This record gives sequence, C-alpha cells and structure tokens, in this order.
Amino acid sequence: MTKRLSEEQKKELVENFKSGKSIDVLSKEFDCTKSTITRNLKKNLGDTKYVELIQKIKSSKEKNIGKKKYNNSLLDKKTDDEVFQKDLIDLKNSEKNRKVLDFVPLESFIEIAPVDYEMDNSSRPELSSVPITEIDFPKVVYMIVDKKIELETKPLKDYAEWQFLSLNELNRKTIQIFDDLKNAKRFCSKDQKVIKVPNTDVFKIVAPILVSRGISRIVSGDKLIAL
Repeated sequence: MTKRLSEEQKKELVENFKSGKSIDVLSKEFDCTKSTITRNLKKNLGDTKYVELIQKIKSSKEKNIGKKKYNNSLLDKKTDDEVFQKDLIDLKNSEKNRKVLDFVPLESFIEIAPVDYEMDNSSRPELSSVPITEIDFPKVVYMIVDKKIELETKPLKDYAEWQFLSLNELNRKTIQIFDDLKNAKRFCSKDQKVIKVPNTDVFKIVAPILVSRGISRIVSGDKLIAL
C-alpha cells in the first residue's frame, strides 16, 4: 500500500528537492517509493518546474563526479610526485652514504713487508757514457776492419743493448773493440777481418782524429766510452 505524505512532509519534500536532493535520497528519507515522491513533486511544482530541477540536479551531480575525478587525478599526481621526491631523496642519501663509506678508514689492514735483498744490477749497462780519460783499457784489444784496413763504424742504434738511450745518442757513430779474439771473430763477416791493437793508449791519442771523422763513441763490452 502506497504511503500517504502529510502536508508538512510534502512541503519538506519540495524544499529538499529544490536544495538538490535526488529522488533516490528523498525516497529513503521519507520511506516511500520513488513514484510517490515523483507524483507529489509534480503535483506541487508542476511538470515544467519539476523537469528544470531534475536537469539542475543531474547537471550538479555530473559536475560533482567530474570534480571528484579531477581531485582524484590531482591526488594521483601528488602521490606520483611524492614517490618521485622520496626516490630522489633516497638516491641522494645513498650517494651521500657511498661517499661517506669511501672515506671510512678500514679497521684493519695487511702490512706488506719491505723487500729486504739486494738487486743484481751487474747485467745493467750504464745509463750514460764514460769519458775516455776515465777508462783503463786492457793491454791488448781487437778491432774489426774491412779489407782495406778501414775502421768498421756503426751507429749506436745498431746495438740492441743500447736501445734505451735517446734518439740523439743512438744516431752517434761508433767503433767497437773486443778484449777477446774469439768474441771479435764472432762479429766478423767474410768481407772483414780482425786486427790486434797491442797498445791501447793509441785510442786516447787518436781520439781528436776520430771525433773529426764523426766517431764520438767506442763500444767495449758493457761500456760506452765517450771520446
């Protein structure tokens, strides 16, 4: 059976409807069917006013839905920004902690004992040439000459053991002497021969002549002698 509304309820119903309450809400508040609410509203407002208010309520409801969606999107954006800011802070903190850890002294370390033995430098040639005035030649040495008894000269760069010297030094012209005959013969080719130098003082005597011919070094074993 349809519930009948009192005159006071009818007035209250109209006022609530004008204030924006929907038919669904009014139906629950007045504990009656939707058709009863609609019939009483049309009767008291007229069909035209009723339709206008229905459209107004519908429009307001759509605006509220749109505003709610917009607010939710802002909330999501704010949430994303907060997450980004948090990640940025975490990243900065991790970088700061990493730098701090780089400077944290180690609680323990392993001490390496220093090397306690003498290095064998006997096979290492001198890094610079020795003046001829400071050399004590053996009593007898051997030299390689060509068939015309001309001195065999070579640039210093042809000696593998002296390759560590500067380019300027390596381009110097040299002669080579040997204190052992067998060793001299090993370096002698078919077009050359070995001669004996019985008086080694001759090198100091003829040094200026050798220099004038462009010869500025004598190679003798592991020694490089400057004329």
